[in-house]
This record gives sequence, C-alpha cells and structure tokens, in this order.
Amino acid sequence: MLNWLLGPLQYEFMVRGLLAASLVGAVCGLLGTYVVLRGMAFFGDALAHAILPGVAVAYLIGGGAQGPLFWGGLVAGIGTAMGIGAITRGGQIKEDTAIGVIFAGMLALGVALISTARNFTVDLTHFLFGNVLGVSSADLRLTAVFSGLVLLLVLAFYKEFLVISFDPVLAATLRLPAQFLRYLLLVMIAVVIVVALQTVGISLMVAMLITPATAASLLTRRLPVMMLISSVIGAFSGITGLYLSYYVNVASGPAVVLVASALFLVAFLFAPGRGVIWSLVLPRRRFAAAEAQGTNESRSS
Repeated sequence: MLNWLLGPLQYEFMVRGLLAASLVGAVCGLLGTYVVLRGMAFFGDALAHAILPGVAVAYLIGGGAQGPLFWGGLVAGIGTAMGIGAITRGGQIKEDTAIGVIFAGMLALGVALISTARNFTVDLTHFLFGNVLGVSSADLRLTAVFSGLVLLLVLAFYKEFLVISFDPVLAATLRLPAQFLRYLLLVMIAVVIVVALQTVGISLMVAMLITPATAASLLTRRLPVMMLISSVIGAFSGITGLYLSYYVNVASGPAVVLVASALFLVAFLFAPGRGVIWSLVLPRRRFAAAEAQGTNESRSS
C-alpha cells in the first residue's frame, strides 16, 4: 500500500499534478456551495465554455505556448461574467436566456479560432478535457495564488454572500451592496474556472463546481460544514482521480470527475436522514417500532 501511494511521487510532474488537483478541487468545492445554493449551475457551465475564445487567442498569439493560456482565459472569463451581469441587469432579458446566447456564441467562436491552428485536434482535446500532468511550476504558482485569493474573498465576504444567497429581502434591508456582491461572485466563479482549466478542462469544469457541493448538501444543512465537506470531497477527488489515472491509464480530467461522481452517488444513497437507502429503511423501522409499541400496550391492557 505504501509503495502504491509513494510510487507516483518519484516523478515531478505527478507531484505538481497532485498539488494542482488538490488545490483546484478544494477551491471548486468551496465556491461551488454558492453556485449550488443560488442555482447557478447553468451559469457555471456556460462560463466554462465561454473562456474558450480567450484561450484560443492566447494560444494563437503565443504560438502554442502554455503560459499565455491562463491570462487569455482569465480575461475572457471575467469579461463574459461582467457582460452577462450587465445584459441581465435591466430585466429586459432573462438571465438564462442571456447565458444561453453568450454560451453558444462564445463556444462557436473559440472552436473556430482553434481550428485555424495546424494541430488543433490535440490542443482542443487538452482544452476540453484538461492536462493536469502538464502543469508546470509557473502554472502551479498561478493556481496557488488565485486559489488563495478566492479563499480570502470568501472569508472576507462570507456573511454578505450568506445573506444575499438565503434572504435577498434582508440584504436590501441591511443595505448591502447586492449588485457589487453579485458581480464579485461572478468574477470569482470565472477565476476558479480558469484556475481549473488545465486540471479538468472546459467540458468537465462544471462537474467540479457542482458535484462536490451537491454531495455535501446531502450530508449537512449548515453552510460552513457544507463548505468544508465540499472542499474535502473536491480535493480528495482530485488526488484520487490522478492516482486512478496513473495506475489505470485513463485521462486524468475524466478520472477526477468520475471519483467526484462516485462520492456523490454514495452520498445520494447513504446520506443519514436524506439518502435513498435511509428513506427506505427508516419507514420500516418506524413501522416495526409502532407495531412493537402496539403489542406492548395490548399486553398491558
């Protein structure tokens, strides 16, 4: 068992990949709680695909270098998040409609730009499904810095995000800057998506935002505990998925998402009080207890 755990660590690219996967999993799980609570799953999916044009432009300008991809995706992600917020602000266009339009247009633009590259097939695969084993030391530093920034922002605005997520009326009563907080949350989601680009890719990004947080929501109703559990599930999925990729010889991004999906299935089935198995067993226990109580009462009478 020890050799199984330590074997991959002899390779530097595996160590960097494990660190990146754990950081990305933890920060995605943390911010994903707000995405789940606010019903923003579709927004996260659309934004993940909307960064593709920025990545494509950076790829073409940089001549295929990996370094500029992060910054290109970051600019596109933040710009798209702010654009969706601005379009839907007046209420003339519903948010899901604006997201759908921008999602389709940005995805098509990104694929069109990447198709102009000579070897676009391989590179498009990396963009869509991740390449965590290709994480460099510079990529790891960027991941750590921006993950830490998102963590600090969540801690700094925890109460404000809590209020606007659960009680918008109270937020208005307290005169919280709801519009600023909304934009800030959108930008944070964009940053997290770009951070996770190389780990799980554009197509699977939404799974790392949604799946750990959804599993955590089945296990607890308290937000701080939900955030902690979701972060742990995300980090564990990243590490375990990378080990699975190493030993089973499957793509790393899908392996990470499959582990997270398996953990969600376990929570869905066995979560205390809310799981499917629990809901089947509990009525039987209550019926047996009621039947036993009725028998005892009949004997005493």
